[in-house]
Amino acid sequence: MAELWFYHLERSELERALPPLLEKCLQRGWRALIRGGAPERLDALDDTLWTYREESFLPHAREGDPARQPIWLTTEGGNPNGAQVLFLIDGAEAGDIAAFERACLVFDGRDQAALESARLRWKAAKEAGIAASYWRESAAGKWEKQA
Repeated sequence: MAELWFYHLERSELERALPPLLEKCLQRGWRALIRGGAPERLDALDDTLWTYREESFLPHAREGDPARQPIWLTTEGGNPNGAQVLFLIDGAEAGDIAAFERACLVFDGRDQAALESARLRWKAAKEAGIAASYWRESAAGKWEKQA
C-alpha cells in the first residue's frame, strides 16, 4: 500500500520546493506524476521545471506519450507514465493511490483553505489505515519529518 506524505509549505513557493523533490525521485530511478487542480497552474509549473536552475534538467511533459516521460503533469486521474510517486498540488484529488509507492500532498500552509483541506485529508488517511507522515520546512528550507 502506498504511503501518503504531507509536505507543508511555510516559507517556499511550490515552484521552488517541488523541483528538488522531483530531482530526488529521478535520482532514485523513480518516475513522478504531478496531478494539479487547474491546467493554467500546470502550464506555469511546466515553464518552471524547464528553467528553475541552469545546471539542472527535469525531463517532463504534459502532452505526447506519457510512457516515455519520467515526470508527467496532468489534471487527470490514473497513472499514465507508470510513476512510483504521485504529487498532488492545488487541491487535486488523490483518487486510488494503490498504483503508487508514495503519494505526496504538497500544500501551502499560508492558505487557510489548503491547510484545512490537508487536515481533513490527514484525518481521512489515518482513519483508512494509510501510513501517513508529515514533513515541514525548516528555517533553512530543508524538509524535516515531524513526530
